[in-house]
Amino acid sequence: MKIMVIIAHPNLAQSQVNKAFAHALEGQAEITVRDLYREYPNWEIDVAREQQLLLEYDRIVFQFPFYWYSCPPLLKKWFDDVMTYGWAFGKEGVHLKGKQFMLATTTGGAEHGYHAGGDNWYTIDELLRPIQVTLLRCNGTFLPTFVTYDTTYATADYIAEEATRYAESIQAPLRLSRYSS
Repeated sequence: MKIMVIIAHPNLAQSQVNKAFAHALEGQAEITVRDLYREYPNWEIDVAREQQLLLEYDRIVFQFPFYWYSCPPLLKKWFDDVMTYGWAFGKEGVHLKGKQFMLATTTGGAEHGYHAGGDNWYTIDELLRPIQVTLLRCNGTFLPTFVTYDTTYATADYIAEEATRYAESIQAPLRLSRYSS
């Protein structure tokens, strides 16, 4: 299975956790890792290239820090520009049918803060629902979200454990989420 990981971190060089995740994927034969902010510093996304890349992979992973209850702005722009009507969705938008999609996100907050009545009022899956629905609308299969909590005070050991868990998780056999089409 060919996997493409699209990292969308505005400052990956300064990130301890997302950078460790990227390093954990180095040398994996079937995984291509891309840094969206490095590839598009001017935010002018090459839509044809991105669509062609999507066609070449079986599983696409979007890796990003949880930003104001969503993804960083360049990734949102990427979705808006690349996932177009007639190509990704709509009557003739069947190019992503059968593709597997996964979100991998990091958050500084503790896991217990992401539940009804917690600091953030909702679960992480509830907060990520707009992205999940976007990928389902594009005829994709949505895999369970990978989340690493407590990154603000993460120790080197915790980061290393999470990076290993991440690398294993994105390569795991198909495990459908309850949101799959």
